[in-house]
Amino acid sequence: MLKKFGLIACVVIMNISAGAQDKFFTKSGRIEFFSTASLEDIEASNRTATAVLDTRTGALQFSVLMRGFEFPKALMQEHFNENYVESHKYPKGEFKGTVVNNSDIKYDTPGTYPATVKGKLTIHGVTRDVLATGTIKVDGDKLMAHSVFNIKLSDFNIKIPSAVKNKLSNNIKITVATNLEPLKG
Repeated sequence: MLKKFGLIACVVIMNISAGAQDKFFTKSGRIEFFSTASLEDIEASNRTATAVLDTRTGALQFSVLMRGFEFPKALMQEHFNENYVESHKYPKGEFKGTVVNNSDIKYDTPGTYPATVKGKLTIHGVTRDVLATGTIKVDGDKLMAHSVFNIKLSDFNIKIPSAVKNKLSNNIKITVATNLEPLKG
């Protein structure tokens, strides 16, 4: 009886450990954006994005506090939060989607694999479909995900004041780079 219980306990523990390896997580993902225009380039970065990837299903989620974006100039940061993304009303940006080609990525074999991600991006209270390409690098029990894609501010109802409309760009380049580790149960 004791042997049977010990065997069952080992199987349960192994399944819990194996299941935990299916999910990878970070609280320090990096999201940057950049826009070039005649008035001046706009760029900011946030190093506190939360991300979870389920390698079994390809489900992927990102969440970022909009106030966490840091700008080279304090005035830019103030305008970004108060006038553009209205972070007091819309405090988070989120992405929920899947790695479309998840079955092509060998999460148990070191290497860099092309990845295509499809899902819903929510910014400024507006949700839009997004399709982006990038890479997932497998390095031991760590994953590194990287993608660059573009959005339009107008698609998310982010308005550029008429006084600077011709001097700021509606097009924004977003770079996502994150290191994911196994999620501990």
